[in-house]
Parts: sequence; C-alpha cells; structure tokens
Amino acid sequence: MKILIAGSKGQLGHELLIQGNNLGYEILPADLPDLDITDKTQVKHSLEKFQPFLVVNAAAYTNVDKAETEQNLAFAVNRDGPANLAEACAKFDIPLIHISTDFIFDGKKSSPYIESDSVSPLSIYGKSKQEGENEVRSRLKKHIILRTAWLYGVHGQNFVKTMLRLGRKKEVISVVADQFGSPTSAADLTDAVLQIISRIKKYNGDINWGTYHYCGLGITTWHGFTEEILGLARQHISIKTKKVKSISTAEYLTKATRPCFSALDCNLIKKNFSINIKPWQDSLKIVIRRLCQKEPEK
Repeated sequence: MKILIAGSKGQLGHELLIQGNNLGYEILPADLPDLDITDKTQVKHSLEKFQPFLVVNAAAYTNVDKAETEQNLAFAVNRDGPANLAEACAKFDIPLIHISTDFIFDGKKSSPYIESDSVSPLSIYGKSKQEGENEVRSRLKKHIILRTAWLYGVHGQNFVKTMLRLGRKKEVISVVADQFGSPTSAADLTDAVLQIISRIKKYNGDINWGTYHYCGLGITTWHGFTEEILGLARQHISIKTKKVKSISTAEYLTKATRPCFSALDCNLIKKNFSINIKPWQDSLKIVIRRLCQKEPEK
C-alpha cells in the first residue's frame, strides 16, 4: 500500500518514513525540490504519477516569528499548499491526513480545547494554518485534520534540542513560565497517524472523517518542559545549567503573539480511533535518551 508523505524531510515526515516502512507500507517521500505543494500542477502530476492509497501532509511553514514578515510565503505553504493537495486528492479520490496546530486558538480558554471550539489565531502562522484547514474542508470529504502541539523529536530542529544545546553551555537559562500546553513527540504523533491509516484501510474509508486533536497527555509550561528536559538529560550527559529561571511572556518579546493556554482535549481521537495518549514525560524520556546517545550538537 503506497502512502505519499508531503514534507518528508521534516521531523514528523522523518518518523513517518521510518515507522511506515517498518510496518511494511510503501512510503513515497516527497519534499522540496521534487514536490512543492504550492505548485498546483506539480501536486496534481505527483498524485497522478504515484497513485497513492493516501497522502499525509506534513509540510508546513513553521517559523512562527518569521511568518510575521514573510506572510506571503507562510500563506502559500500553509494555506495554498493544503488547498492544492486537497483538490488533487478529490480529483483522484485519495484520502488526506493534514497536520495542523494548537496555534489556531487564542489561548483565552482555561480548559483544554475541543475540536468544535471557536478558533481565533493570534499570529500570521496561526491564521495561515487556520485557512489551510478551511481549504481542506471545503475541497475534500475524505480528510483527517490532525491538530497537534509543541512538537519535538530526534530529527530536525525543535525546542528540546535547543534546550539541550543551551544546557551544555549556560549556567542559567531563562524560560517563559506563563504559557501552557502539551509537548508532543513526533514518534507518538506518527504512531497515531499510522493507526488512523490502518483504520481507513480496514474499513475501506468508512470512518468518521473530520478534525481531531492529538498531543502528549498532561499540561505544562515551557519552563516546566525545560526542567524536565534537563533533568532527564543529566542521567546521560553533562549539563552545565544550574538554574532554569522563570520569566513572563512580557519579559520575552517576540514578533508573533502566542496563546497563553493551548492544551488540546484528545478524547475524540481516543473514542473514534482507539488511540492511546501517552504522558508527555514518558515520551520525552525516550527522545532524550535517543538524542543523548548521538554526538552532541555544536
């Protein structure tokens, strides 16, 4: 069974290649320059050529702050790209799993967001991802939009790798302590995607299509996340950091505004797909061990 992965060079795409191949799927990696999802003709030709059973869109513009000044590029990748994929998938009757984000919410809620909550993104990145969701919904019935949060993994650049690098060099690290969310391992998200694909195959597409949330179980802050990262890393490598200093969002100025609370309720995906949600600390432990066994990054 052929599965085309758009954005195969990213941290999620990398895990999908590994785990998908291990399960015996024929994974078709697709990324720049071979597949530019902003090019409608190229997308159509790729699907026509490979005729996959399903497409996973893991491609995205993810630099939240840079998106404020590179708005055209952010919307091209995060809105127009999903539109092109959905349109081509509809033409060839191919299901699409599209990855979205917690940043479509404004963070004003005090309990985890459910799929039907109103969206109100605070940043260009969030707006571009919201519009990407809308494009998929309007063009293709057989879709799964999978919102996730605080994604990290062994491959690619992410918060965990940044904190490990700083932890080796600095005695004090200042980290925001008033933004709340749920860290998500790319390996865990990959497992969820593959379970959904298995369900689509088993029931021949007779499933509950639509929007779902998937993230690590539990809620923390960037500060709490950092303390857990460094605490686990100390079991494997030398960490120079003696103190993780709590600071407020107001003290850490960024171009893009971020939601102060963006935890996601994952009960719907558990109910409809029987997907288990692991505590974020357990998954982080696995990733930290894998990262610390590799050569330290400079």
